[in-house]
Amino acid sequence: MKANMGTVDRVVRTVVALAIGALYFTGKISGTVAAVLGFFAVVFLVTSLVSRCPLYTPLGINTRKEPGA
Repeated sequence: MKANMGTVDRVVRTVVALAIGALYFTGKISGTVAAVLGFFAVVFLVTSLVSRCPLYTPLGINTRKEPGA
């Protein structure tokens, strides 16, 4: 699998996931909203860690700068 996420993309996804976690643990969100946002937070963290977003491939998106470019 080739990485298709740039540094800025990864940082933004991580910050959003951490913000969702903070909202949950401070009790600002709960119930169905917390479950849905929690799912997205996990997806954001996983895709950030592996530098790959499966949805980017069929859409032809690549935010990663190629080395030497």
